[in-house]
Amino acid sequence: MAELWKGAPAAAALSEALITRTETLKARGVVPTLAILRVGERPDDLSYETGAKKRCEKIGIAVRQFLLPADCTREALLGAVRTINEDPSIHGCLMFRPLPDRAMEEAACALLAPEKDVDGMTAGSLASVFTGRGPGYPPCTAQACLELLDHYGVEPAGKRAAVVGRSLVIGRPVSMMLQARNATVTMCHTKTADLPAVCREADILIAAAGRAGVVGAPCAAPGQIVIDVGINVDGDGDGRLCGDVDFDAVAPVVGAITPVPGGVGAVTTAVLAKHVVEAAGRTL
Repeated sequence: MAELWKGAPAAAALSEALITRTETLKARGVVPTLAILRVGERPDDLSYETGAKKRCEKIGIAVRQFLLPADCTREALLGAVRTINEDPSIHGCLMFRPLPDRAMEEAACALLAPEKDVDGMTAGSLASVFTGRGPGYPPCTAQACLELLDHYGVEPAGKRAAVVGRSLVIGRPVSMMLQARNATVTMCHTKTADLPAVCREADILIAAAGRAGVVGAPCAAPGQIVIDVGINVDGDGDGRLCGDVDFDAVAPVVGAITPVPGGVGAVTTAVLAKHVVEAAGRTL
């Protein structure tokens, strides 16, 4: 049976390190501050917001909320983004997406200052992921995958990695981040010919296609590390969450696997906090 890579220990270790860094910044007169920009009251947004606030409170990061109704105007949304951009006491912004209006979302992302984009929303942040230069930060979930590898002592250099999924939120950025760590990466998707054969060749397999069970036993190989980024509702109708990996079929084969829930998702708020602290440190 595979070693279970839970996210909580990695998140706790990262948080402890951030507490020390935050205390150092406060001693120098800088209070790391996160702005949370939420439009409407989607349950998944509210759940993540609660977790993010608890994580920030534990670490010593201040949180300022900018809450708008679901039917807010474009002017109100962009006005909130401008306020965040122009306030030097705010170091990072988390804007929940998707927004009800796609055009408004794109305008807000285009307006947000990349140096305050702590969740890889802007073109500037994504450019920094692809070029290795610039003020932005990678998406928190993508970096959480790397944080898990580091916490459990796996060096990507020299490893073969397969990433199933090509979104700008996870698939593409995590592929580039693994390459930057000297892994040899194959970026796959649901249209990849003979996907199981490609996956079996990988030492590190990251499932981020957004489709329950897309990675099954035919994709698994002995000794493989499987990181499941997917969050889906189980098709059995009982409302349980499941990942993109058929856990029961894959876990007996591979060397290590992350659970859903309790894996990558548990690390994302710690990564968000890390980005805020780093952004605050850049202001000194």
